[in-house]
Amino acid sequence: MSKPVPFKTTLEVRDTCLCLHVQRAARALARRFDEALRPFGLTNGQFSLLMALNRPQPVPMRPVAQLLAMDRTTLTAALKPLQRDGLVAVTTDPADRRGRLLALTREGEALLARAVPVWRAVHGALEAGLPGRAEDLRAGLCALC
Repeated sequence: MSKPVPFKTTLEVRDTCLCLHVQRAARALARRFDEALRPFGLTNGQFSLLMALNRPQPVPMRPVAQLLAMDRTTLTAALKPLQRDGLVAVTTDPADRRGRLLALTREGEALLARAVPVWRAVHGALEAGLPGRAEDLRAGLCALC
């Protein structure tokens, strides 16, 4: 009895599926940056969140969630350990008492400043090892968003 989806289709998806290849690459990149940022007590996601908050003024949740492609509930959960560790301050928006403003604390700024050189080194090594131009890869990935 033959299967409804032949093994040949499995191989086709394995070899051509953009989603699968992007997921695999994202996981490999995440592991690499997690390892590099571990001495700072950060994951790659936390580093990205801290960097998203590195602004001259506190920022509402919505633009941060949009930048990081996450919903507000996920962002709220991601903020909790950073708040607990004193890296991020969450305050009530004086213009809209229902809203929250996010900002790095001095401790968060200092930690980010120490982590950025490591991020640059790892990122530079990754870009140097790419078979094509990093700008082309970024443009292709941005086109998917």
